[in-house]
Amino acid sequence: MLARGNRITRGAEYKAAVRGGAKCAATHTVTYVISTDEPRPARFGFIVSKQVGGAVVRNTVRRRLKAVCAEALPAIREGADVVIRALPRAADADYAQLRDEVVRCLERRAAA
Repeated sequence: MLARGNRITRGAEYKAAVRGGAKCAATHTVTYVISTDEPRPARFGFIVSKQVGGAVVRNTVRRRLKAVCAEALPAIREGADVVIRALPRAADADYAQLRDEVVRCLERRAAA
């Protein structure tokens, strides 16, 4: 579980990360990373639309992505904002597939 300080909560912050961040696309997810100079822990946001599936499927995908990010948090540089967009194929992905994709993208774009 990600603590409150590790979550993006405002729409403007999501928009800034998606529009201005470095993008890393994979089969099931698209990861956006924007670095700030603020001395704070990394923050994560998740976009899981109705195209992924019903509420149960969307929440399952979101929980899996949050767990992956909680594991990867120590390796992410301070001040980074990371937004992960789940693609419709994410509904069929298991935890290991999502973890491999997200960790690979985070290592490329947000590693400390």
